[in-house]
Amino acid sequence: MLIALALAVVQQGIDSVAPPRPARAIAIDERFAADAGLKVGDRVRIGREPASVGDSAVVVAVFARGTDPAEVARNEYQIRMHLGDLQDAVGYGDRVDRFAVTARPGRVAQAVERINASAFGFQAYPSREIAVQTSKTFAVVSRFHRAIGVITIVASAIFLLCIMLLKVEERRRDVAALRLMGISRKTVVASVMVEASVIAVLGSLFGIGLGAVSSAIVNWHYRGVYRTPLAFSLVTPEIIALAVALSVVLGLTAGYVAARRLVAQQPLALIGR
Repeated sequence: MLIALALAVVQQGIDSVAPPRPARAIAIDERFAADAGLKVGDRVRIGREPASVGDSAVVVAVFARGTDPAEVARNEYQIRMHLGDLQDAVGYGDRVDRFAVTARPGRVAQAVERINASAFGFQAYPSREIAVQTSKTFAVVSRFHRAIGVITIVASAIFLLCIMLLKVEERRRDVAALRLMGISRKTVVASVMVEASVIAVLGSLFGIGLGAVSSAIVNWHYRGVYRTPLAFSLVTPEIIALAVALSVVLGLTAGYVAARRLVAQQPLALIGR
């Protein structure tokens, strides 16, 4: 008993002078580092509750934020740490809220079915389904932008037709002179359509440049607001091809309608005789 008591006293003395546990290592996102004024090597306190003393931790890395739209929508700070340290900090023990499992291509549905049938109390979802559920807000915004685009195209087509009618009406005497010289109606219509196509192509180039500049301004502003590399506006080759095609088709249509309306009249009527 005396030996056991002596060993207990010695062990207690050793524990009392034992060095403290080394600080935990954490990584923080760059937005958090900028707002809190933290850098690599700084020591912080982490805990489950804001008022708790928590454990000591050292910032060992500052990582860039991802380009996930869901992260931008939440606008939260991010801290990464080892799983064991995270379990100790939150007091969860051997429990998790969610985790990811990688499956081979073509075996995702089978893996989801087997996981759901293995136990009760949790649910497995494919990553594509989760992405759809978390992107509903962006889908609504996309449909809203598509509706605005359709309205803009229809309004621009009407405006373009009116401009072409006015421009062709201003050339009544020129068209009348060409008709009196023996130039056929088809030739006059073709010349007006060529002119309209050139104007449409030049307008498309100007629109592409304006769109690229506007997109760059939008990305510069909102990337600064949310401090994320996410692209909020894109000018893709598909969008450029669609814009040029619509511009040329609408320009040719407006030129043809305006020219046919003008050449349908007699040359003497065009010059007011």
